Amino acid sequence: MTTENTTANTTANRTAVTRAEYCVIACAEAWRDNGEVLASPMGLVPSVGARLARRTFSPDLLLTDGEALLVAPDGTTEGWLPYRRHLTMVTGGRRHVMMGASQIDRFGNQNISCIGDWEQPSRQLLGVRGAPVNTLNNPVSYWIPRHSTRVFVERVDMICGVGHDSAAAAGPSATRYHRIPRVVSDLGVFDFATPDRSMRLASVHPGVTVDQVREATGFALTVPDDVPCTREPTTEELALIREVIDPRGTRDREVRV
Repeated sequence: MTTENTTANTTANRTAVTRAEYCVIACAEAWRDNGEVLASPMGLVPSVGARLARRTFSPDLLLTDGEALLVAPDGTTEGWLPYRRHLTMVTGGRRHVMMGASQIDRFGNQNISCIGDWEQPSRQLLGVRGAPVNTLNNPVSYWIPRHSTRVFVERVDMICGVGHDSAAAAGPSATRYHRIPRVVSDLGVFDFATPDRSMRLASVHPGVTVDQVREATGFALTVPDDVPCTREPTTEELALIREVIDPRGTRDREVRV
């Protein structure tokens, strides 16, 4: 095959990259350079992303079967992770969770418990669960498959995952290990690299405009003058996503354009 044909095929392959695959790449990047920590992805796209990171740029990541076993990228058992050991990793900061959020605000406070006033909520959700412990003891990122003003709100109805302002208000014991590396949605990637630790638009997925992101967000985002696009997957990464990790295309169930 000539160089010209190879280039043409590579270009065609890239133009066929789906929004879901950009989301996978954005989620995978959350675990870059994390070292030997337990990756705990919640959701189809984060799970594909964590497995991709393990197979490529973060080979030291630990993955589980969702219950009690540590597993290799091919699914074979590498070790046993009893619950007591799991809690030790959480409280010791050796875990990086990517959680979901029914609501998230400008400072990264997350709600998965209820919608409406606590005394009489209009909707009961999952409950607080382990969100406070997660956010105060180890890195926590978020995955939002449907970016809208109903999710990205000015103020969450109840704080489950602790945001930057809430941690600061609680003092050094709360801020010591508190870290929110990134928020990924079906529209873009967000971080908190601002003086007041409020949410910033870090990148938009190809095909998405900054105005679209602003319109779908219920608070004023910090938006740099030049917003890059989420990085392209490499040819190797695309092959791993499509042929090895997620050949059935489960990622498309969460991200529909």
